[in-house]
Amino acid sequence: MGIMINHHLLAIVFGILGNAISFLVFLAPVPTFYRIYKKKSTESFQSLPYQVSLFSCMLWLCYALIKQGAFLLITINSFGCVVETIYIAMFFTYATREKRIAAMKLFLTINVAFFSLILMVTHFAVKRPSLQVAVLGWICVAISVSVFAAPLMIVARVIKTKSVEFMPFTLSFFLTISAVMWFAYGLFLHDICIAIPNVVGFILGMVQMVLYGVYRNSGEKLDIEKKMNPSEQQLKTIVVMSPLGVSEVHPIDVNVTEPVVPFSDAVHHEDPSKVTTEEPVIDDVNCLVETARRETV
Repeated sequence: MGIMINHHLLAIVFGILGNAISFLVFLAPVPTFYRIYKKKSTESFQSLPYQVSLFSCMLWLCYALIKQGAFLLITINSFGCVVETIYIAMFFTYATREKRIAAMKLFLTINVAFFSLILMVTHFAVKRPSLQVAVLGWICVAISVSVFAAPLMIVARVIKTKSVEFMPFTLSFFLTISAVMWFAYGLFLHDICIAIPNVVGFILGMVQMVLYGVYRNSGEKLDIEKKMNPSEQQLKTIVVMSPLGVSEVHPIDVNVTEPVVPFSDAVHHEDPSKVTTEEPVIDDVNCLVETARRETV
């Protein structure tokens, strides 16, 4: 009996810590959307990360409500649903017409049609409540694990370019700590569906931090100006993971400063010996005089 009480208390402790860290992770895009608000433009940002995050939050919220006894999973995913909805609403407000239409189609496809399909299948096709919890839980696991394809792309880019400019250490560190907290929460709650995605998140977080230690002193830099489109030269998108029982991706705004060209190199000095002065052509002068004479007649 004492062991069960300790497990319950530990689940509460790790759940509260996970809520605190995940709360900060959900607020990570605030500077990005403040920039969007100030400029009244979404620039080259995309709505996909926020829509996927909203979809994942809604799934985990439904799972926690059906499962019961996972109050701390309800709190953070409820907060996530509200925050991600605000982000998406701001994107709709300031996006161009083409981007707004594409984002609305994506929203209707993922967060309305697909989400409704999952709920109908789990509700009507599966009758037993315990089986409903298991089916919805494994769907959440599949969605969460698939989202980790984004950080894998960033890891591949770091290895290829030998540059960690696309992978901030602080963010990777806190996301790894978040994975540990939610893994412990799932472990002490005896919920494998919560624990599994965070095992993957912890492994990827550790890989990112190891790569940062390996390549942080590397002098090789990615030639951004040559590899990016002109419209994207002022910002880069970093996709990160947030394994909080739910997985999400956020683009983080990073300003790209162009290298300053020294004045001595920018100005081209010509050799005075090669400078030639053109003498007026006599025929051209005579032609101008003749034209002026005709106009005065």
